[in-house]
Amino acid sequence: MTMPSEAPKEAFRLSQLIYDTRYRSMTIQIFAMVALMLMLSWLISNTIQNLQALGKDFDFGFLSQPAGYDINQRLVEYSSQSTHGRAALVGILNTILVAFMGCALATVVGVFVGVLRLSKNWIVSRLMAVYVEGFRNVPLLLWIIAIFAVMSESMPQPRAFREGGGASMLFGESVAVTNRGVYIPAPVWGAGSSILIAVFVLSIIAIIAFRRYAAKRQEATGDILPVFWISVGLFFIPSVLFYFILGRPVSLEYPELGGFNFGGGIHLRNSLIALWLALSLYTGAFIAEIVRAGILAVSKGQTEAAFALGLRPNRTMSLIILPQALRVIIPPLISQYLNLTKNSSLAIAVGYMDVRSTLGGITINQTGRELEGMLLLGLFYLLLSLFISWVMNIYNNSKKLKER
Repeated sequence: MTMPSEAPKEAFRLSQLIYDTRYRSMTIQIFAMVALMLMLSWLISNTIQNLQALGKDFDFGFLSQPAGYDINQRLVEYSSQSTHGRAALVGILNTILVAFMGCALATVVGVFVGVLRLSKNWIVSRLMAVYVEGFRNVPLLLWIIAIFAVMSESMPQPRAFREGGGASMLFGESVAVTNRGVYIPAPVWGAGSSILIAVFVLSIIAIIAFRRYAAKRQEATGDILPVFWISVGLFFIPSVLFYFILGRPVSLEYPELGGFNFGGGIHLRNSLIALWLALSLYTGAFIAEIVRAGILAVSKGQTEAAFALGLRPNRTMSLIILPQALRVIIPPLISQYLNLTKNSSLAIAVGYMDVRSTLGGITINQTGRELEGMLLLGLFYLLLSLFISWVMNIYNNSKKLKER
């Protein structure tokens, strides 16, 4: 009886690296990696040679040198005698502040306008269309300058708030809108304020936990709890009770007119307000179209089925349409958040001192460390963008369709 013999193994040949599909992809990746490393090494070598020719070195010691310039809007203590590193920190915090405020307001505006664009009321839908087309088809820089000009030229001067001057403060003499900015009350933290803050944070955690419980209960039993009113109660009642129990540990410092300007309170400069509103309204127009597209992506049969079950339009939108539309909305929404964050670098046009103006502007001009400054500036925007993407991707994964 003869046994079948195994086919002889083919000897490896160098030509297989190109013509054999088992090895071709690896060969291409290796060559691409080698080419990339060679290009990077050439760029680094060329940069070092050019720096040496100019008599420069690569050093970040300039961050510990005195800055020598003032920053008009800041969240932490800073003076002209602070270091360039401190100035960069102030600019970073200013950038994060306007990016956070812009993303929050742009989301509210975008969702509101996106839903209204689908309204059956012809006037409402057309007005929203005018807003969307008007803002997204005009360069952002023009909107920033236009809003800044309106704030600076149209608002009253501080002296107009004197008796008989023709201008008055808003919200019970607590907010002043002037051509130099907006003055709002500032919190004054007294003894026991840390406990009050802790109670407020716990209230937020309780709201999140309750909403998750209500959602799981609704999926399991179909019972709908009064989530909105209970959330409002958890948000206000514990904090208000502890506010009085602790003896009112937090008070407000109101802005007051003294001399030629207001003193006290928090001064929001026109540059910050113009940049915030322009970024929010401009990005909100794009978000509105994303929301509208997400809602239209949901089959009309879903709405008809909800109406057949007796659900009201607002319940249909919140329980059926929007949860399904979020799966379409969130991915492009992440890109809009990233665009808003990077577009905040246009703040230099109106004098808002963000990281582009401090680290990427005045610091580079004073120290001559343009390479180091731009590398740090690019690294900051990269890390901030990656953080935003990471947070939003976590939220996106939570909204994905879960298969049984």
